[in-house]
Amino acid sequence: MSDIRKVLLDCDPGIDDALAIALAIGDPAIDLRAITTVGGNVGLQLTTENALRLREYFNADVPISAGSAAPLIRNVEDASHVHGVGGLGGAVLPASTLPVDPRHAAQLIIDTLRNAPGEVHVVAIGPLTNIALAIRLEPRVVEWAASFVMMGGSFTRGNATPAAEFNVFADPEAARIVFGAGWQVTMIGLDVTHQARANSDVIARLAAMGDLGTELVVPALTFYEDAASADGQGPAVHDLCAVAYISHPEFFTAVPAAVDVETSGRLSYGMTVVDFDPPLPNANVPTGIDKPAFWDYVVASYATHFTATGRVGQ
Repeated sequence: MSDIRKVLLDCDPGIDDALAIALAIGDPAIDLRAITTVGGNVGLQLTTENALRLREYFNADVPISAGSAAPLIRNVEDASHVHGVGGLGGAVLPASTLPVDPRHAAQLIIDTLRNAPGEVHVVAIGPLTNIALAIRLEPRVVEWAASFVMMGGSFTRGNATPAAEFNVFADPEAARIVFGAGWQVTMIGLDVTHQARANSDVIARLAAMGDLGTELVVPALTFYEDAASADGQGPAVHDLCAVAYISHPEFFTAVPAAVDVETSGRLSYGMTVVDFDPPLPNANVPTGIDKPAFWDYVVASYATHFTATGRVGQ
């Protein structure tokens, strides 16, 4: 795909969020316009500070605003047991010095889409609270977005519970608003992200990338593997897949579907209920990924940008 895609990234860094931010900055086919943060993998203060640190580490010129610290209704959930108490596993980055945008994340989402209707792709890789609030405040965001891609959900089993994936489970009511908003949701769920594991060969390729590998990627991924991957296949890099979809949808095999979110079931709370034979699909659900092509693209995107900044090849 040759055209440049403008992207707004809503995230909760988070190890795989950090790698996704690096990809959104490094991919020459992506023009990252804004980053918004939400509480999720760790609390909002930490997700925001991590985003600010990553922006300066990568020398990116992009506004960052903080959003919702808590879900719309339910109690706060986090995944610090997977991502570490600071959120970035074993990676330690310098403290940020540049300020956060004073707008709430929902307002930055609205402003960014209003100012470039039909041009900005929204990628959400954390709980969907900020996106739901933006929809509530300004329903036209669903018309202004060029597309909406999320990492979350599953059409088989979950990881936060047997039924629910973490990002959706963290705020099921917000997720239900997003799926019901009248736009097409591309749902990059666990079923496809678990096919994109960072195995030992992948980690070796990334480790060879100079400072980027030794300071961020390897310390983060090896911590993630210990916490989240007991089967020896390496950790799944969930959020990278959502960013990859923006510039390389051809890497994915996708199926139209109708998706809704269970918000009342005792055992199924937060489950994404996926119908692959619907009369009126509201979603596009990838079911497969070309793993070799995906990893070649990730490594090349990191190298293309970060060689110039000195993070690769040192």
